[in-house]
Amino acid sequence: MISQGLWAVPTKLIVRAKAKDAKFIGSSIGGAQVIIRNKATGEILAQGLTQGSTGNTQLIMNTLKERGDKLSDDNTAKFMVELDLEEVVFIRVEVLAPASKKQATVFASTELWMIPGKHILGDGVVLEIPGFIVDVLKPRTHQFISLKALKEGIVQVQANVVMMCGCTISDGGIWDANKYEVRGVLKKEGENLGEINMKLVSPNLFEGEAEVSATGNYELVVYAYHAATGNTGVDKVNYVVRE
Repeated sequence: MISQGLWAVPTKLIVRAKAKDAKFIGSSIGGAQVIIRNKATGEILAQGLTQGSTGNTQLIMNTLKERGDKLSDDNTAKFMVELDLEEVVFIRVEVLAPASKKQATVFASTELWMIPGKHILGDGVVLEIPGFIVDVLKPRTHQFISLKALKEGIVQVQANVVMMCGCTISDGGIWDANKYEVRGVLKKEGENLGEINMKLVSPNLFEGEAEVSATGNYELVVYAYHAATGNTGVDKVNYVVRE
């Protein structure tokens, strides 16, 4: 016997994006782009950004969890939608995060059934987003640098590195810079010139020095790596050294 009250009812769904080994991706980093599709037809049922805070640090990072324990609170970033479902539907949840940092954006997805009137709330559907956000600050993209003006042939390399939620990397902090490898890889006209050691000089900010002895077109890749989690992040710039 089919229940007459089952069909065409509003059904709520919460979607969250959580940075691997860190917190939730919310308003402070520009949010995560969420797209909900009907898997069978490809139709977009809803889309938008996660909004809210990165969550409670103590709860997420320092509290032992048992089955059923929530990671989120009322302020934790989420995308919430109410779908008017007339029948069961198999959906695909897609997340691109962080939405505003295109060189670091990761795509993640999952699929599940939604049943009319059966809400998916609480933590909701949580998709993990691995990586680091790396922004090379010096040298600038396509910067022209005078070889004669360089002191001892040194180009300063500077990069900002944060977790995918924007959480701070610091000396001895929860996200401890001493446990992360941040290095530069320098090339000239496609030839590998070696790696550059980079050290933390202030929260999130890493610096190093590139030795330059000739004019030409240079490519600098800065990467961050955490062996314990497998988190990686990269940014790349090209610059020109001339007389």
